[in-house]
Amino acid sequence: MNTTVISRVQAEFAEAITETREFRGDLSFRVRPEALLELVEFLRTDAELSYNFLENLTGVDYLGRDPRFEVVYHMLSHKNRHRVCLKVGLPEHRPHVATLTGIFPTANYQERETFDMYGIIFEGHPSLQRILMPEDWIGHPLRKDVPLGYEEVAFTINEQQVYERKTFAEE
Repeated sequence: MNTTVISRVQAEFAEAITETREFRGDLSFRVRPEALLELVEFLRTDAELSYNFLENLTGVDYLGRDPRFEVVYHMLSHKNRHRVCLKVGLPEHRPHVATLTGIFPTANYQERETFDMYGIIFEGHPSLQRILMPEDWIGHPLRKDVPLGYEEVAFTINEQQVYERKTFAEE
């Protein structure tokens, strides 16, 4: 199935695909951000391929790499029992990509979560707002440049010391 998908996608989107990779039977494409919507629509509506289900999407922060951010989409064809992965690289200074909510309504909450955690903007999203963090939260907690916080957990072996430190710090 991978050879069929590769040949169909390369024939239609040769300029939009920057890399094709197969690893242990899994197929993935690196896609230019401006071509994402058209490619996803093609994968969904093409009678032979029929990728009719967006399994998930998420963000990745590769701090120090260019492009820094990546949005990863996993699509499934029930008809062919086949998966494909699409990866879209986004620069640090403008992490924007088009929303898939018009094609796959299930993208709604997944895009909101990715926005909330990484600060990636999904242009055209009907309600791009925080979904996990409080509205007054500053920043995006899964970015790798966010400072780590620490609070010691109280177990039976250290419970007394943890509560003594907390009481002392509050005074």
